[in-house]
Amino acid sequence: MEFAARIDGVSKRYGGAAVLQHISFEVKQGELLGIIGPNGSGKSTLLKVLSGVDQPDAGGVEVGGRPVAAYSRKELARYMSVLQQEPLPLSAFTVNEVVEMGRYPFQNWLGEDTPSGAHVVEQLLERLGLVVHADKRLSQLSGGERQRVALAKSLAQEPKLLLLDEPTTFLDIGYQVQMMDFVSEWQHERGLTVVAVLHELNIAAQYCDRLIMMNRGEIAAAGKPDEVLGEERIEEVYGTRPIVLQHPVTGKPQVLLQGGKRE
Repeated sequence: MEFAARIDGVSKRYGGAAVLQHISFEVKQGELLGIIGPNGSGKSTLLKVLSGVDQPDAGGVEVGGRPVAAYSRKELARYMSVLQQEPLPLSAFTVNEVVEMGRYPFQNWLGEDTPSGAHVVEQLLERLGLVVHADKRLSQLSGGERQRVALAKSLAQEPKLLLLDEPTTFLDIGYQVQMMDFVSEWQHERGLTVVAVLHELNIAAQYCDRLIMMNRGEIAAAGKPDEVLGEERIEEVYGTRPIVLQHPVTGKPQVLLQGGKRE
């Protein structure tokens, strides 16, 4: 089995607080790995360490068989792209211009792209339903539309590893499903490896091959969705006891919340 990334004994502190403690796992080539956990559990920090944005205080990170710190910025951008949680800021750039910015890793010193670059941009605009918005400025788009543009920009890098930081947080359920459907389709078509920090447990269960559940900077559980999303474990980590059922179509676990006080 080939691995797209390895995290080995990673620890990270901010000030006096331990945010990550002795984290180790491997990301399999071609899988969609979900990272879940309550707020403050270390999910986004783990993604920053994996992307090379933050350096660990202890342990090591490898992507593509090399230490992440050994890559130049442009080399790393050819291997990995990151979709941040927040939608792209309002700006005067057009949709087409923003997506073309994702081609930066392949441009020469004159700013010239590879011959296939324009086709990649055109394909992403079409697949993500952005052709009709291509000449619009970002300031004319909704938050959901800007998030689709951000995804197109990330995929225009033609990464082998895509990191998603809570990509569906600000989207309604229709856009959430559309985005994750597209990511899953692109993953399987291109052999892409995806690591996604996800807030919604049911989205994570439906789309991820494996899950890592974080709690207080440590890995509380790791495995397939039905191995991780148990009622007792969710109660232990999230502080609420859900009902977990099988999805009637996919068989994946679905988490139902129980509101109100119970006798």
